[in-house]
Amino acid sequence: MTSHLTTIGFDADDTLWQNEQFYRLTEDRFVALLGEHGEAAEISGRLLEAEKRNLGVYGFGIKGFTLSMIETAIEITRGQVSPSVIGEILAAGREMAAHPVETLPHAAETLAALAGDYRLVLITKGDLFDQERKLAQSGLGDFFDAVEIVSDKTVATYRRLFARHGTGPERALMVGNSLKSDIVPALAAGSWAVHVPHPLTWVLEHAEEPTGERRFRKLVDLGGLVGLVREIG
Repeated sequence: MTSHLTTIGFDADDTLWQNEQFYRLTEDRFVALLGEHGEAAEISGRLLEAEKRNLGVYGFGIKGFTLSMIETAIEITRGQVSPSVIGEILAAGREMAAHPVETLPHAAETLAALAGDYRLVLITKGDLFDQERKLAQSGLGDFFDAVEIVSDKTVATYRRLFARHGTGPERALMVGNSLKSDIVPALAAGSWAVHVPHPLTWVLEHAEEPTGERRFRKLVDLGGLVGLVREIG
């Protein structure tokens, strides 16, 4: 099939399957564990600050989140956190890592409709082991021509990956729920970008919607992506 587009990149977490909801539930559990040491908003705020500090050390994913919870617990209790609370935090992290994958609506049929006509590339941040586990459990792996698990998503990331797996960023399209990671840098690299918002998006993934960009599109869910791709050409 001759097409202007040759390559389509997909984010994974909260684009193809649920992710952030498990972080929110675990954070609620963490706040409850430390409830006697402060208000919920304060504890959540301290946790977010720890996550920000630790991104450059631990990267994105469950392991870094778990370590940030432990660090926050030590800080808030001034080093008096009990071993049982540390054990609860570790157990919560393990439960997150073992949670069954819940694919989002239209994910499988959309990938099936596009596979073969376009090179499909999974481009995701996070822990290598955990992302590989989720992809295997999702049943979506066979649709992809390539899988790239990266430490961060930047303009250079998209230029490199769309050159490696396609015919360059100008003939590629990126699909994702994060404006900061999936949309803004992909557009800056010269690609098309389709924002599929998720009701829960981590605050550190927020960014201004690039409404004036010619190559920017927005969909309610993945169900409209096949038609949009055909329209773009």
